[in-house]
Order: sequence, then C-alpha cells, then structure tokens
Amino acid sequence: MKRYKLFTTVALMAVCASPVFAANKDMVQLQTQVQAIQDQLTQMKQSFDERMGVMRNLVEQSTDTMNKLNGTMSELQKSLAQQHTDSGTRTDQLSGQIQALNDSVDELKARLNKMSQQLDTMQAAGQNLNTAPAGTTGGTGTPGAAVAPGTSGVPQASAPPPDVLYNNALRDYNSANYQLAVQEFGDYMKYYPTTDLAGNAQFYLADIEYRQGNYEQAVKDYDKVLEMYPGGNKAQAAQLKKGYALLELGQRSAGIKELNSLVQRYPRTIEAQQARDRLRKLGATASSAKPSASRP
Repeated sequence: MKRYKLFTTVALMAVCASPVFAANKDMVQLQTQVQAIQDQLTQMKQSFDERMGVMRNLVEQSTDTMNKLNGTMSELQKSLAQQHTDSGTRTDQLSGQIQALNDSVDELKARLNKMSQQLDTMQAAGQNLNTAPAGTTGGTGTPGAAVAPGTSGVPQASAPPPDVLYNNALRDYNSANYQLAVQEFGDYMKYYPTTDLAGNAQFYLADIEYRQGNYEQAVKDYDKVLEMYPGGNKAQAAQLKKGYALLELGQRSAGIKELNSLVQRYPRTIEAQQARDRLRKLGATASSAKPSASRP
C-alpha cells in the first residue's frame, strides 16, 4: 500500500508538472519574440533619429542658404536701384551739359555769321571804293554808311544787337532771373524772329513757364518751337519737355504719345533716352524706333 501510494503520488506529480513545463516554454518563446521586437523597434528608432538629424541639418543648411540668397538679392536690388537712380541723374546732368554746349555752339555760330557778314560788307565797301569815281565817296552814296552790319538793310532803332540781347537773356535764364529773361527773350523774338537762335529763344520762353509750373502755357510755347523751328537744335528738347508738361497736367495718354513720338523721330538722341526712362517709370512700353526724317 505504501508503494502504491508512492507510485500514485509520483504519477500525479508528473501529470501536473507536464502542463506547467509546457506553459513555461511558451512564455519563454513569447518573451524572446517580444524582446526581439523591442530590439527591432529600438534599432528603427535609432535609425529614424539619425535620419531626422540629417534632415534637420539639411533643412537648417537650406534655410541658411536661402537667407543668404535673400540677403544677396536684396543687396543686388538696392544696387540696381541705386545704379538706375545714378544713371538717371547722370543722364539729366549730361543733358544739361549738352544743352549748355549747344547754346555755346549756337552763340559761336551767330558770332561767326556776324563776323562773316561784316567781312563781306567791308570787302564790298573796299571794292566799291576802288571802283567808285573820284569825288563820290563823300556823298550820300558811300557804301559803308548805307547798311549797318548784321541788320540786312533794316536797322532796328530801339533794339540792341541780336547777340548782345540773346547772351543777356541766356545769362539771366541760367541765373534764374526769369522775369528779366522772359522780357529779353521776348524782345529777341520780336526783333529777330528769323535768326538761327530764334528757336532757342522760343524754347527758353516755354522752359521758364515749365519751371514756374505754368504747364498749360508751356505746352503751347513748346508747340511753337516744333511748328516754327522744326529743324532747330531745340526741337527734340521741346518735344521732350512738352511730354513732361502734359504728364504734369494729368494728361497721361497725351504725354505718353508725345514721348513715344520723340523716340520714333529721334531714336539716337539723349532726349530719346530720357523719354524711354520716363516711359519705363510710367509702366509704358516705348514704341519701336523709326529713322528720323529730319535728323539721324
């Protein structure tokens, strides 16, 4: 009985231990799998963190590069704007210098023409003296006393010589003594409307009105320059300033049309370049330049 009881006890213990052993084995396998999964997750996290670090560095480098590019672009824009402003200023200065040079050349030409006329008159008087009969040089037929030099036989009793009057007017204009300059240029147009400098005088009358803000009258007087002296050296400047005056009056379409006409008529002049710059600032496109009929 004792042996039977012992055998029974051992058998029961074996039967009970078998499921427990199997359960422990499954748990070990499950724990092993869980650990493997955890190891994989850890590796994936490390790989993800490394890649995110690389991406973060790339983003930061790209941001720095973009900031540098933006700074460079801003500097370039400022530089271009400054260059454009300086170019416009230089163009205006050059235009003024060329205008002053043209005035000096015109004045010199007028003086040379006057000297040429005086020489021609003196030469004719000498020839007449050499060929005149004796006793006739002291009478009223003396050649040298009949015609005043530079007046074409029609002396003006109350007018100063044309070169003196023009030079005085130009000096007062450059000194901003506009009231006196208007009077002097007006006298020049009254007494000498057909001389080489008459177109210049008319231009300065219009330009004084423009500078004083009388744009409507300035447009009319610029038109006189274009109509009465189309071949004069102030035609381009008159058309340019007429366009400016129309813009000042708020007549945008008419002003743009006038500036485009200037570009077409005189495409290679400094006034045409100024017109293009003004059209660009207005957001208007300059018309295609055509060869000028009156000046290359």
